[in-house]
Amino acid sequence: MKNFFGKVRLAEPQVSDAERELFGGPLRYDMGWSQHEHAGLDLTMGSALRQMPTLVGATLRMAWRADRRALVAVAISEIAQGVAAAVSLLAVNAVMHALLGTGSAVERLHELLPGLLAAAGVAVVNSALAGWSTSRAGRLEPLVERIATTQYLAAATAVELEAIDDPDFRRLIDIAQYGPASARRMIGACVSALNSTISLVATAGVLTVLHPALLPMLLVIAAPRGWGAMRVAQERYVSMMSWIEHLRASRLIGGLLTERTAAQEVRIHAVGPFLLDRYERMAHSAEAEQERLAAGKAVTEWAASALSGLAMAATYGVMIWLIASGHMSLAVAGTAVIAVRSGSASLGALVMNVNQLHEESLYVRDHGRFLEEAAERAIPSGGAPLPEKVERIVLDQVTYRYPDRESPALDSVSLTLPMGSVTAVVGENGSGKSTLMKVLSGLLLPQEGTVRWDEADVADLQRTQVFDRVSLLTQDFQRWPVTAAMNIRIGRPDHDARPDDLQPSIDYAGAGPVITKLTNGLQSLLARVFRGAIELSGGEWQKIGLARTHWRSSTCSADSILIVDEPTSALDPEAEIEAFDRIRRLAAPNRAVVLVTHRMSGVRHADRIYVLNQGHLAEHGTHDELIASRGRYAAMFAAQAAQYAPSAAIPNPTSPTVADHA
Repeated sequence: MKNFFGKVRLAEPQVSDAERELFGGPLRYDMGWSQHEHAGLDLTMGSALRQMPTLVGATLRMAWRADRRALVAVAISEIAQGVAAAVSLLAVNAVMHALLGTGSAVERLHELLPGLLAAAGVAVVNSALAGWSTSRAGRLEPLVERIATTQYLAAATAVELEAIDDPDFRRLIDIAQYGPASARRMIGACVSALNSTISLVATAGVLTVLHPALLPMLLVIAAPRGWGAMRVAQERYVSMMSWIEHLRASRLIGGLLTERTAAQEVRIHAVGPFLLDRYERMAHSAEAEQERLAAGKAVTEWAASALSGLAMAATYGVMIWLIASGHMSLAVAGTAVIAVRSGSASLGALVMNVNQLHEESLYVRDHGRFLEEAAERAIPSGGAPLPEKVERIVLDQVTYRYPDRESPALDSVSLTLPMGSVTAVVGENGSGKSTLMKVLSGLLLPQEGTVRWDEADVADLQRTQVFDRVSLLTQDFQRWPVTAAMNIRIGRPDHDARPDDLQPSIDYAGAGPVITKLTNGLQSLLARVFRGAIELSGGEWQKIGLARTHWRSSTCSADSILIVDEPTSALDPEAEIEAFDRIRRLAAPNRAVVLVTHRMSGVRHADRIYVLNQGHLAEHGTHDELIASRGRYAAMFAAQAAQYAPSAAIPNPTSPTVADHA
């Protein structure tokens, strides 16, 4: 009995043999709700009622910002429904007095007619009020979710890139994504809780008027039902925490069996039947848990009903004593029975609504915590304006270290990018090239040293203006699931563009044949996830990416920089050489081009080549100078050239040392 009436304990998850075989044990994904996995167990009826004003207040403030008129309408309708409930009970009391009063049957019928008409009128008004409340709450719910979602997305896109790379902040982003949906659900739960509270207060007021002794009896009857509702909710919560791992793993298997990337191995390696068998075995464990939960719920609800029944019997006993002693009439007793039942139902509903409010509020609080931290880590909105004319961009002794790494990604790196020049930055994977690209573009601010546009330090400039002067093409550039035209235009989306406006960029990138083969040309949707959409090959996508970069560069009249990071990874050698040639030709008097790559084929004609090695600047110069020095660049060039020509045709550097990958 102690365990039955005591605190619900979180059980260790039962691990099926299939889950252990596939995953080595129970899966514990780092999802948002896992931060609150014990919060539901700490909620009692008393603590729930104490927390209700805070929970309701937070929800009302959010709804007030969304639509004040709708919120006021909901409040008026709910209060009016509570008044209607009290009036309905008083009408019932009048009917009871008429039925049980003296006089002939006809006289009593005449006496109860006003009460019946009043009860019917109140029912009609109450239904209209309920419909009005539902309508206005239905307007508030999507508004609140949209506002919260917009806040979340706006905050996520406004933070520094360094915050996105921070695992702790990344986890907070993942957690906060559940906040908007919870905020929406809180509106409905809050309205229901207010309805239950007002109905309960109205019923309690009527009972107090009928006889003060009936009010504590209402609480005695309703308490077991409230306990039972809370207990069932907590047991369901514990069950979810113990078997949700199986459910997640099952969904993971389902995703693997239907993913496009796994389709070939699923068929050729016979992975499908194997995983389906494990899915069924894991499902059996979840089904057994659901059966256990249903049995436990039945016992809990039986105990709650039994206790409530005993309390009801005691209440009837008190009523009989009051009637026998002349302290209560039969009419009042009949009204009291109806009021007690109504109040008991209102209190049980209130407990469930507060329980839901408590659970949903945890995620809304995460949403608020994310907004606060995102505001602290947002890209500053102020700063000095960026000069229209710039002769060069200079990195001076720049050092940058990621929070989760001991060694710096860049260590005292200096280089100069004159406008109109083509500069190459080369190095093995992990040498710091991509980090250098992020620093050059203003996405990361150096922890030591400076990045200057002429004499203006990027840290002091308005960052949005810096971003506006940067064009970026990386090997993992975004393949947007939109039309081909928008995939190009999105390089500078605030510029309207007709097909004729985009044509120079298409021609420049050599993407004409790609667009021609598309069913609807530029209006073809490039996303396999939609019906009728088309997926491009890697090389075709890179031509679209180059067209996007040309469009962005060509629509910027001020001095700017074009950064190209590993742009030809999906191209064959001939197309790669052609692409590098097109990129180099983007250099102009008002534009500096930076090629970031570990492939030597496209950099030999660069005006200046900088060689990175494990975050350090190893050497720099022209292609001929670096080959003649027989250092790291010469070794890398020789190693790659050897893949395409007889070894006798390749000069052998004196120091063919290639750095280890970082």
